[in-house]
Amino acid sequence: MAYIGPEPAESFTSFATQEFSTSATTSYTLDHAVTNENEIALFVNNVRQQPGSGKAYTATGTALTLSAATASTDTMYCVFLGRALQTVTPATNSITAAMVGNDLISGKDALTSAPADTDEFLVSDAGTLKRIDFSHLKTGITEADMFRLTADITGANADITSNLERPDNSSFEKIGTGMSESSGIFTFPSTGLYLIIATGTFLFNSSDLIAALEANVTTNNSSYADIFQVQAGYEGSNSKYETNTNSGFINVTDTSNVKIKFTTASFGGNTLLKGDTDYNKTNFTFIRLGDSQ
Repeated sequence: MAYIGPEPAESFTSFATQEFSTSATTSYTLDHAVTNENEIALFVNNVRQQPGSGKAYTATGTALTLSAATASTDTMYCVFLGRALQTVTPATNSITAAMVGNDLISGKDALTSAPADTDEFLVSDAGTLKRIDFSHLKTGITEADMFRLTADITGANADITSNLERPDNSSFEKIGTGMSESSGIFTFPSTGLYLIIATGTFLFNSSDLIAALEANVTTNNSSYADIFQVQAGYEGSNSKYETNTNSGFINVTDTSNVKIKFTTASFGGNTLLKGDTDYNKTNFTFIRLGDSQ
């Protein structure tokens, strides 16, 4: 058959058909609506029937009416003459960039929020097109959180187990799930490499030489080791405030075993570690920088 324009690479054309379960009746229902019986070819026991009123059958809409009832042993099917089905499969590598419209994506629904971790993207892996979840493409900070001390600690050399809160100022917001805290022990929300920053504000009321705020980490949910200290010192006789900061990395490979707590050390009887529920004086910052190594 001749074509106007480029001939399709492949073309498979067939007419829709329907097979009936027969019984002693003259009424059947068609899968597709028709205008009249001339739009179908009806076969009973492989013999084509004559369409029309007063003949073998009539049809309108989805109603098929026979002039004589069939038997349950009959076979009957019809071909929908006006319902041709065609499938055209382009040849391999026949679709070029010029054939793809510029609005292929812009004309579709757009995301109105960040993709879910299980949303998928298409990437070329050394020339092979593959799907990849968004969770594998995330960049930037996925977890960032902060806690602060809400009340002063006086002359203690012990773990900080209470008076800890996430800042509730209107301008504060964490990123991600955030840290969990129980009796001063902090649990990480996910594995990864975390930056820990501790800031301590100390008040010396006499000539105490030094005080420290320690960050202690466990990798087995049992024994803790000091990874860094925030230190301050004073040799005078008058009261003095001093605020210092230190930081460290923690490679969290297991959130059940790797945890962190904070401890006061070398405190004299007149030294205070300052806390406040309205703003930060002594505080702890947790930022996930990337995946565990």
